[in-house]
Order: sequence, then structure tokens, then C-alpha cells
Amino acid sequence: MIDEQAQGLLDELTRVCTKIANGKNWEKDRFFELTREGSYPAHITGLAESFGMMLVKVETREFQLEQKLEELQKSYMRTSTMLDGMVLSLASTLEHRDPYTAGHGRRVTELSCAIAGQMGFDSDRMEGLRIAALLHDIGKIAVPLEILSKPGPISEHEFNLIKTHSQTGHDILASIDFPWPVAQFVLQHHRRIDGSGYPVTNDAGEIPLEARILGVADVVEAMSSHRPYRPALGIDRALEELTAAKGIAFDSEVTDICIRLFRTGEFSF
Repeated sequence: MIDEQAQGLLDELTRVCTKIANGKNWEKDRFFELTREGSYPAHITGLAESFGMMLVKVETREFQLEQKLEELQKSYMRTSTMLDGMVLSLASTLEHRDPYTAGHGRRVTELSCAIAGQMGFDSDRMEGLRIAALLHDIGKIAVPLEILSKPGPISEHEFNLIKTHSQTGHDILASIDFPWPVAQFVLQHHRRIDGSGYPVTNDAGEIPLEARILGVADVVEAMSSHRPYRPALGIDRALEELTAAKGIAFDSEVTDICIRLFRTGEFSF
């Protein structure tokens, strides 16, 4: 039989352990009071002391883990800042090379993120899309500037050179260890759900949602803005073209959300 004193100590130990298990602070002073010599028989006091030492070690390890977590968070923030700087630098390099499309990447990014927000993207997935949107045209670095800035119609040969930018962008970004498949989003942002678009691929897999969003945002921004080979067509014309290709070339849900954002005034360039 356990006597009343021993039962009292066991009850105290149980209470403390329960508090710790629930993530609450435990009352060290009160607990070690139970281990004071003479308060209980030696074997009971010894048990309390063993529990006490165990709990102190748990608390120490918890403190060490908190320090490690803080260090990891600081390291993540440094890495995130460096990554963001690199992405902005790459995007800026393209815009300085091709001033006619200055701001295009930023506007495509803003629209892409607005659409994704309506689709319930969490912050991590949104960040992957944001980076892909900023860099979706990075492959145009390899396209001759005289083609990108050429006034008037573009020949078939010149357009075929421009179309290589998706693959080139993929190849540039594939060497960067992003936490998201950014290179794939960039590669596929000109592919269409009916199998048209580019690059032509034997892969019958589904186009990632991020690439579908980029495809819609890219077309809307490009059509509504000025280009060297044509004047701006305006947002109304862009949305008409988008509506006509809904469910054929462009994802229906993405298209509906994009149109609604503009029609309701929730988004504008």
C-alpha cells in the first residue's frame, strides 16, 4: 500500500509532468520543496530528486533547441534576402537590356500573385510563383536585341528565335537550387492546355498551375501594353481575347479569376 505522504508526492509528480507535456512552465521551487530532506522518506525523496534532475535536463535541452531554432531562422532570413537580391538583379538585368518591356516582369508578377491569392495559395507557394513571374522572360537575354526592339512585324525566323526564351530561361534557372520548381514554371508558361504553344514537348503531363497562371498574366499584360511592333491594344481587348480562348488555350478557372479582378476593379495595371 502507498502511504498518504508517498501518494501526495506521486500526485505532485504527475501534475508537474502533465504541465510539461502540455507545454506549460513547471514550478521548480514548489517541486524541489518536495525533495527537501526530512519531508518524506529517503526513497521517496530520492525518487523526487531523480524526477527533478530529469526535468531540468528536459528544460535545458528545450532551451538549446530554441537557440538552434533562432539560429536557423536567422540563417533562413539571410538566405532569403540573398535569394531575393539575386532574383531582382536578374530581372533588372533583363529590363536594362530591353527597355521596351521595362516593368513587364513586375506587372506580370503583380497580376499572377493577385490571381493566386484568389485561388488560395499559401505564402510559400506564392513566393515560388512570385520568383518565377519576375524571371519568366530571363531567357530573352539570349535573343538578339535587334529582334526584341524591332519596329514592325517580326518574321517567322525571328519569332522562332524569340520562342527559344522559355527553354533558355529554364536552362539558366535549373542550375539554381530554388525551394520550388521555378525552372519548370518558366519553361511551361507559353504552353497551352490544348497542346499548342511552346516549347513543343513529348511530355503529356499536366501543365503546373503556376505556369497556367503565368501564361494568362503574361498574355494580358503584353496585349494591354505598348510593344515596338504594335501599339498597346488595351485591357478590354486583352480580356476579350482571353475570354475567346478560355478553356481552349487558357485554364478556365484562372481566366475567370483574371477577368473578374479587372472587371470588378480589384486589380489594374
